[in-house]
This record gives sequence, C-alpha cells and structure tokens, in this order.
Amino acid sequence: MWIADGWKDYKVLDTANGEKLERWGDYTLVRPDPQVIWTTPKNHKGWKHNNGHYHRSSKGGGDWEFNNLPEEWQISYKELNFRLKPFKFKHTGIFPEQAVNWDWCQSLIRPEVEKGREIRVLNLFAYTGGATLAAASAGARVTHVDASKGMVAWAKENAAVSNLSDAPVRWLVDDCMKFVERELRRGNTYEGIIMDPPSYGRGPKGEIWKIEDSVYSLIVQASKLLSDDPLFFLINSYTTGLQPGVLTHMIKTTVVPRHGGVAQAQEIGLPIENTDLVLPCGASGRWSK
Repeated sequence: MWIADGWKDYKVLDTANGEKLERWGDYTLVRPDPQVIWTTPKNHKGWKHNNGHYHRSSKGGGDWEFNNLPEEWQISYKELNFRLKPFKFKHTGIFPEQAVNWDWCQSLIRPEVEKGREIRVLNLFAYTGGATLAAASAGARVTHVDASKGMVAWAKENAAVSNLSDAPVRWLVDDCMKFVERELRRGNTYEGIIMDPPSYGRGPKGEIWKIEDSVYSLIVQASKLLSDDPLFFLINSYTTGLQPGVLTHMIKTTVVPRHGGVAQAQEIGLPIENTDLVLPCGASGRWSK
C-alpha cells in the first residue's frame, strides 16, 4: 500500500462504526467512510467534542452539524496551501490520501526541470487542484481540466494561497473526454498525465460519466497524448470494482505497448494516529519509465 504519511496539518485520529474522526488543521470532523466496517470502541474524545459531523441520511446524501467551525479555513501540505470548506456529499475540498501521489509526481518532474527540460502535465478531473499545484510547484506547465466551473475557481484560490497564481497553468472548464479528443486532433502532447475520475458525474453540458463504462476508452485515448519521451501516467480510483489489478491491466494494455516502462498499482491509504493501522482510501495505478 502507498501511504500518505507526510501530513502535519491533517490526521486520521480514529475510525469506527462507519465513520472516521479527522483533524484538519485546528478543527476536528466526523465523516462517514464506507471502508470502516469495524465496530471498535469510540474512545477518542474527539468523537463527542468535534467541530463538524456529517450525518448520512437513509434516503441518500446527508447534512452537516457544525460546532464552532468557520465557513472556510486553510491547511498546508509541505509547500502547498489549501482552502477548505465543508460542502454537500461530505467533502471538504481535498482528498488527503492523494498526497502520496503528489510526492511521486514531483519526484519525477523536478529532476527533469532542473536539467532545463520543459515538462507538460495534463490533469483530468482535476477537482480543486491538489495534483495541479504539486506539479506546478515542481516546475511543470500544467493543463488543469474539470467539468465544474466552481471547482476550477476553487483550484485557482488554492493556487493563490500557495503563491502559484503566476505559475504556468491553463485552467479549463470542459468535459475531459471531449478535451482529450480535441487535443489529439490538435497534435498536443504531454510528458505527464494525471486522471482522478469520479465514479459517476456529469459534464458541463450534462454529459453522463460512469467510470466502469468510460474509463478504459479514456485511458486508451489519453495515453496517445503522451509525448515521445514521457515521464508518467497516473490514474486514481475510488470505485471498489476497480481494484489495483484492474488498473495495472488497463495501463499495461495501453501505455506500456507504446512506451515500455513499468506499470504498477496499489491501494492508497492514510495512517491512523497512534496505531500501526492504515485507512484504505481507494487505489492508484502508475506508469513510469
């Protein structure tokens, strides 16, 4: 498992009975987590004294219960800063487990940039920009694509508080598959490609996305956008049906035949404080030379 253990401003404090207790900077939140099927005792004091608790509804969705939680606050991961705000569907604005992939991408980008090479990175389903900012701070030129205008605006805010407003980032509101197809026609290429597709979603014009139906064809097309000397290809999955072996298979049948290199996939996770346990948070598939 690849573990995001470099955080100082974020911690998983405890997990039990379908929920996780987290510290986000100065505030503690309780949120549901489908992976937490164990019924261990809730001994941590944060379970009773927290700043926000997302209660899932039996009818779907849910509601927040707040206790002295600001509408927005900020946390940091190394040189990156993020503005957080709890919103519907229990999210806060970042997926902290992805930090393990941010570090990996930076480790590949920085040495090449230091040699004077221009590294172009495409970030699809880019959300609030965690991977975009990681790549940009390592010196890459990034194309950030997301179907939500609000998420792209939020990503720009994160760039501003990370002192990356002037970084070479193209911020685009677009359907990811359609953008990839247009890039192919234009003949554009990238040294790195990141994709973080949702299980289900809609494009800016109502296009329906279901990961099981669409992800392989997207990988096929996106892999054609890699340059003749690419660095990496990364895909994330939060869908239980897309296990690491499935991600490895898709990369080995798309990227590897074109570029060689190594394909691997693992679960990703977050350490649980004061234990030797890890909270599973999906899976990532990686390719590099």
